[in-house]
Amino acid sequence: MDPSALSSPQMQQFINQEKQKAMLNEMVAKLTNMCWDKCITSTPGNKFSSSESTCLSNCAQRYMDLSLIIMKRFQSMQSMN
Repeated sequence: MDPSALSSPQMQQFINQEKQKAMLNEMVAKLTNMCWDKCITSTPGNKFSSSESTCLSNCAQRYMDLSLIIMKRFQSMQSMN
């Protein structure tokens, strides 16, 4: 492969998209583990109890809200530099 191809705008765009996908996958895995450990206190059956379902929903929403706040903070820090 031509070394200059690695610095092409298309390649950089592809790399950035792959990084974003990896970050999203990592966030989903963390969210799943964290909320599962917090909300599922017994052996799960074929469906969640109403309290488990509510807990999972609230946990996921808080995690997403916090992630958005952190992302906006990083973006504002980057724009200041």
